[in-house]
Amino acid sequence: MDTLFDLPEPEPEQAVIAHYRLSDDQYGSPAEREALYSAERVMGSAVEAAGVGEVDGNEFGGGEAVLYAYGADAAALFRAMEPILRSLPFRPAHVVLRRESRESESRVDL
Repeated sequence: MDTLFDLPEPEPEQAVIAHYRLSDDQYGSPAEREALYSAERVMGSAVEAAGVGEVDGNEFGGGEAVLYAYGADAAALFRAMEPILRSLPFRPAHVVLRRESRESESRVDL
């Protein structure tokens, strides 16, 4: 026996990655950051209630904010998040739905 335990292979994790352009070339304004933090909390609750994954954080820099969420089905994850993602006023904006690999990504403009 090569392993101590016979654990099932984990399901490949899929992702929803939302990109928003901010008002400056750095981290955006305090109001922009607060709006994104608030939206992230609301999305986290929506994703949890739908049982489709988790909202896993953000990155700010270079005039952009990026929000990350992960789950077993990127399309289901996006459906739970979409109303909140579209409600944010920052443009241009887009979402990347990453399925099994980078080769199977799709992009949705918001």
